[in-house]
Amino acid sequence: MRQPPSQSLVDEQLAIARAELVERGPREGWPKALILPHAGLVYSGTTAALGYALLARGAGTVSRVLLLGPTHRVYVQGVATAGADCFETPLGLVATPTPEEISVRSGVLERPDVHAEEHSLEVHLPFIQTVLPGAEVVPLAVGHVAPEAICRSIGALWDGEETAVVVSSDLSHYHPYPDAQRRDAATIRQILDLSGPLEPDQACGAYPVNGLLMCAARHGLRADLLGSCNSGDTAGRRDRVVGYAAIAFWEDQP
Repeated sequence: MRQPPSQSLVDEQLAIARAELVERGPREGWPKALILPHAGLVYSGTTAALGYALLARGAGTVSRVLLLGPTHRVYVQGVATAGADCFETPLGLVATPTPEEISVRSGVLERPDVHAEEHSLEVHLPFIQTVLPGAEVVPLAVGHVAPEAICRSIGALWDGEETAVVVSSDLSHYHPYPDAQRRDAATIRQILDLSGPLEPDQACGAYPVNGLLMCAARHGLRADLLGSCNSGDTAGRRDRVVGYAAIAFWEDQP
């Protein structure tokens, strides 16, 4: 059977990522959490693939991905679940149950309208379906909300090797190439230092990122930059670029 074009592109980007990771030298295990971009496969897929190539090592153990991303089209005050049993991509269905630990949390809403046209979560699904086949995904669309509330939602599902956390975020938007590089380098340094909060002009996913940074600090995680670029390096013009980074958070020391 012929593969969908998206599957071929995902496989190609994962192969490139694995080769790049091999060149860096061996490291065992997989990260507990990741910050990965969501601009789309042709723009940021090669960067996102760096994280998913590592997460693939957890196949057979990781059975649930808590996926958090910002809202771009529908405003929400808080965190929204989709209220759906599954999402569909060109690669098939992925189970998206809402665990009781999340649904009963204060400020977590069931808002299908927030998810209906939101790309920040959906663009990650083909990678997750490929590297963790059969894993459930818990998609949370994050609006304007304090880091503590996000940290509580993440913390509700934190314990155990079966759960990995992916936060979806691009970096700066629509600055000239050299300006974006400077801005994004400063933002990446802040993330690596677990030093929140970020502002939305630094990263469109600032709110879920800030919640993850709080959790990472509380759990003693170490952040590691896997790679970064911007749309001027991939498929866009260089006068107005969008920044991307792949950052892994480890529970163990390298």
